Amino acid sequence: MAKKKRKSPIRKSISIFITVTCLAVFVYASYGLFDAVYDYYNNRKVLKEVQDVFYDNEVEEEARPLGMIRSGFDKLLEMNQDVVGWITVDGTQIDYPILQAENNDQYLTRNFEGDESRAGSIFLDYRNDILSEDFNTVVYGHRMKDGSMFQHITKFLDEDFFREHRTFEYDTLFKSYEAEVFAVYNTVTDFNYIETRFDSDVEYTALLDEIKDRSKFDAGIDVSPDDRIITLSTCDYMLDPEKGRLVLHAKLTEK
Repeated sequence: MAKKKRKSPIRKSISIFITVTCLAVFVYASYGLFDAVYDYYNNRKVLKEVQDVFYDNEVEEEARPLGMIRSGFDKLLEMNQDVVGWITVDGTQIDYPILQAENNDQYLTRNFEGDESRAGSIFLDYRNDILSEDFNTVVYGHRMKDGSMFQHITKFLDEDFFREHRTFEYDTLFKSYEAEVFAVYNTVTDFNYIETRFDSDVEYTALLDEIKDRSKFDAGIDVSPDDRIITLSTCDYMLDPEKGRLVLHAKLTEK
């Protein structure tokens, strides 16, 4: 009867090393997956609590003196003083508070409670002022794989959805607006669609014309230098993995 060959010490060591390495990779990957799943869960939990507070405290629609905060935001401001508004887009998961910090970095990686989160928050450009009513109000949000935050802006790339969901709601601490969607497109950060200040009507008109030219669809909406717009911006990987952006623009009409 033939004897089984023993593995050499070197081959045995290599085999053990490969096994341990594979096990370590598996454990690391499992931890990363668990961490991501927990982050998604916690983000939804936090936002659900915020939504409950917001909708339990109805926002008054009647006009109030300029600078007087509308009822409905008081409770949210007690939870986070950086709250400046709320955005709701029908047909999507977008139904979130809008925060604003002194820079555009803080809420990239922090949730409503200020904790670290890969989902971050929906936030207003630090250069915007909800009291001064800038011509271009810019709002940012991540695209999360579970459909949360600004992931569902991608729905507007479908022409049927674009035409069937023409408006969304935008509220600030002081006023309420209907936002009429007029453009959606993929771009890169080389295009300065996030400019908030303009030296003249000519500059602003040039931006509006460029936006309309870039849009995937013609909305047939007249947007003039007298109008104010809101810009929703999120990351996109179609044109560039780092500088790519997906952008939605809408014309604001005060209620």
